[in-house]
Amino acid sequence: MLLRVRVRLPDKPGSLAQVTRVLGAAGADITQVIVLDRGAGTALDDLTIFCPESTSRQDLVSSLEGVEGVAVEAIWTTREAPGTYPELEILKYITTAGDRALTTLVDSLPVLFSADWAATTAGGQVVYASWRAPQELDLPAEAPSRPAAMTLPGGPHIIHAPLPPLALALVLARSEGPAFHRIEVHRLTRILEIFLSLPATERSVARQLRK
Repeated sequence: MLLRVRVRLPDKPGSLAQVTRVLGAAGADITQVIVLDRGAGTALDDLTIFCPESTSRQDLVSSLEGVEGVAVEAIWTTREAPGTYPELEILKYITTAGDRALTTLVDSLPVLFSADWAATTAGGQVVYASWRAPQELDLPAEAPSRPAAMTLPGGPHIIHAPLPPLALALVLARSEGPAFHRIEVHRLTRILEIFLSLPATERSVARQLRK
């Protein structure tokens, strides 16, 4: 199974090697590392790991936190396809998706961000949602002026992002894992900027609105 682990560790040589050894002893293998923060002598990393189904999450957490200075902030399942800059592969598909550009983007974002679902809305109505989205979305009344991370009352962590040229808003949601980090917000912002610059974007949105 694939898991995402958000871990804080000492920002010094050898720390990640210790984490790697502990995971290896537990039968897990690191497939990707994303550095979210560094400062004050610590680093915050998101690790994508592959481990056997028989390995419990609690055992992984206990093993990792047995390393001096290491703290696990969250551990959750992911469907991410590990690799270097996987968003480039998704953007390649979007550029050739024609009228399906919007739906391709929405379906791809949960995989890219280890999230649960994504949706676009207009005037409080859902335009398109990925397959794991709930039937009814209880969202803030207005989209923020720029992409922002927040946690809904009693609900999931989300990134709420305006798409002003299209009169739409986008929501990316994660219920199992931690709140979205500012680096994740920045990454999504850049993806949306590229998406909005594509010639097929307006056509794909117009097609969805006609349905």
